[in-house]
Amino acid sequence: MPCVRTLLYLLAALGACGAVAFLGYCVYFDQKRRDDPELKRRLRDSEAEQQKKAKEQGVQSLKNEKLQEFFLQEMQMGELWLSRGEPRMGVEHLSNAILVCGQPQKLLQVFKQTLPPMVFDMLMRKLPLVCQAEMNEQECLEDDPE
Repeated sequence: MPCVRTLLYLLAALGACGAVAFLGYCVYFDQKRRDDPELKRRLRDSEAEQQKKAKEQGVQSLKNEKLQEFFLQEMQMGELWLSRGEPRMGVEHLSNAILVCGQPQKLLQVFKQTLPPMVFDMLMRKLPLVCQAEMNEQECLEDDPE
């Protein structure tokens, strides 16, 4: 029995020495890593990149919210004008809604099923004009030196 007990003590001592050696190894390389001048630069670059990505995502989210708000507002205004018997004003607002819609083909299918044929025809004639005006405006913005 004394042999087994000695063996257990020896294994415990070896385990403790291994743990101390491992901790020393970790402390040594952590200190070496912290003293590395490139580490601080890499950390700053990484943090700046993360902040830039977060800012871009925030701006994109804000743009999406504004577009969605504009879309809903234009849809409501179009419906309001149509219900008041003013199809030209209604078509104006509905065409603006189609311009900012993410899936304009599906929206046009819904309009085809729900709008009176005369109003839908007005909308289909209005869309190329609105799209052309939008393209001209985009070209003007791209040519603007500011």
